[in-house]
Amino acid sequence: MRLLRDLVEAYQAFEAYAQPHIKAQGLTPAQFDVLATLGNTDGLTFKVLGQRTLIYKTTLTSVVDRLEARGLVRRRPADNDRRSTVAELTDEGHRLFAEVFPAHSEHLRRKLEQLSEAEMQEVRASLARLRNVFD
Repeated sequence: MRLLRDLVEAYQAFEAYAQPHIKAQGLTPAQFDVLATLGNTDGLTFKVLGQRTLIYKTTLTSVVDRLEARGLVRRRPADNDRRSTVAELTDEGHRLFAEVFPAHSEHLRRKLEQLSEAEMQEVRASLARLRNVFD
């Protein structure tokens, strides 16, 4: 159980560092997650968006609703399946993504660069092994 405690504490430390920066950009962590996931895409169905984000499906709709109300995201029917809906960034959403994503990546890089490349690979391999235990 100590491993799980360490994992939770590491995640909490990450969130404590990352969230204030996201909020300073005028976004909630969930809104940033959607914005970052939709960035550099032509849009994603809600199913795929839900799979690629850390957001529960029931919450995803309200997050997209709020981003849509701000003019950052729009919905459209999927080209290949009219039953599916695609969420895509508007021009304003693309502009905000281009502004906040690199800034947040740099914010995280300042901490992560304290790890060597070998340490980064070791952490990633360990996390992948842990994920495989639960899959």
